[in-house]
Amino acid sequence: MLLTREWYMHPNGQMPAYEWAFGDVNPPVHAWATWRVYQLDRKQCGHGDLAFLERVFHKLMLNFTWWVNRKDADGHNVFQGGFLGLDNIGVFDRSAPLPTGGYINQSDGTSWMAMYALNLMRIALELAQHNPVYEDIATKFLEHFLHIAEAMNAMGSDRAELWDTEDEFFYDVLHLPNGRQLKLKVRSMVGLIPLFAVETLEPEVLERLPDFKRRLEWFLKYRPELAALVSNWDVEGRGKRRLLSLLRGHRMKQLLRRMLDESEFLSEHGVRALSRVHAEQPYVLPLNGHRLSVSYQPAESDSGLFGGNSNWRGPVWFPVNYLLIESLQKFHHYYGGDFRVECPTGSGQYLTLEEVAAELSRRLARLFLRGPDGRRPVFGDHPRLQSDPHFRDHVLFHEYFHGDSGRGVGASHQTGWTGLVAKLLMPRRQEL
Repeated sequence: MLLTREWYMHPNGQMPAYEWAFGDVNPPVHAWATWRVYQLDRKQCGHGDLAFLERVFHKLMLNFTWWVNRKDADGHNVFQGGFLGLDNIGVFDRSAPLPTGGYINQSDGTSWMAMYALNLMRIALELAQHNPVYEDIATKFLEHFLHIAEAMNAMGSDRAELWDTEDEFFYDVLHLPNGRQLKLKVRSMVGLIPLFAVETLEPEVLERLPDFKRRLEWFLKYRPELAALVSNWDVEGRGKRRLLSLLRGHRMKQLLRRMLDESEFLSEHGVRALSRVHAEQPYVLPLNGHRLSVSYQPAESDSGLFGGNSNWRGPVWFPVNYLLIESLQKFHHYYGGDFRVECPTGSGQYLTLEEVAAELSRRLARLFLRGPDGRRPVFGDHPRLQSDPHFRDHVLFHEYFHGDSGRGVGASHQTGWTGLVAKLLMPRRQEL
């Protein structure tokens, strides 16, 4: 809530990114965080803090509008964003002018905005149950989401789609000043972030909000081309729920096939930010006599982008892993136990999406738990941290973790996102 107050938020709706570059952008997770805080407080207190939810919601609408006005270069509901907290995940410094000129349509930026629209829609639906005025606003964010889905999945013959039908993966698209368009085929977290844009609608909520339900059915009837682009939101799932997602079943399964492949994204300690396939096959982009590349680097980076102080080219990062788990749980909430995927890929073992989420949780928790040898992966090969009774039980919360060994890398005090491991560890407290 603090970031939305007037001493931080610009009157035009922009929020500061970080202390050395206020004008940059981070992933727009503020609505997600607001809704999670509201839910947790409601569970603890027995009732929701509607005043808190409504106050923050109005500020978030300003921020959403800022994104629409400032980060959609062509006005086609495909977003650029820039940095988005992913540091050196791409070929270029995405927060700076490109050496090629032009701009990048970002798979992650567009997906974050689809998620943002669904988060704001869900908050508006909660408020609408106490004030019917918010039904109109919920419809507006539903419409935003559908148009983003249209732009992301069906951009037309004159524009390169973010989805690659050959690789069955999402990529960024580089738009050059001469009109040429080039897919940047780096298999990274950028292509998995579309999984985050998912929401389920409970039947009782729709029954309590007849105006919103009527408008939803209007879209289904009169804009079938939009409805066809997202998951079967007109088909009732488990518990008669409805699903809103950027991904229909086939695309989701293809993304999960790569994500759950231990030779690509899946490590013993969570999902890597970059596919391990790039260890043997680095992505290379020839540019003005230079060869720009992205290769798998599971720990410290050899890239000078962003000062070389952070690395998204192979390590496990908690923020995106946590959101992947939550998304899988939402998909399971709709599909139920009949929808299964192979996990790990190639193992012959098929799990429900809830079971896949639980497996990812276990792998992340392993970072901090003692294994059969009594060692915690997070401490790496530090004898004192592993064995000294004055150190071995004081677990550090690192920025990110080695993509193969799980060793903690970067700052060791990231008790924000990485501290969410507490939720994953609750069933296994005796192992600590």
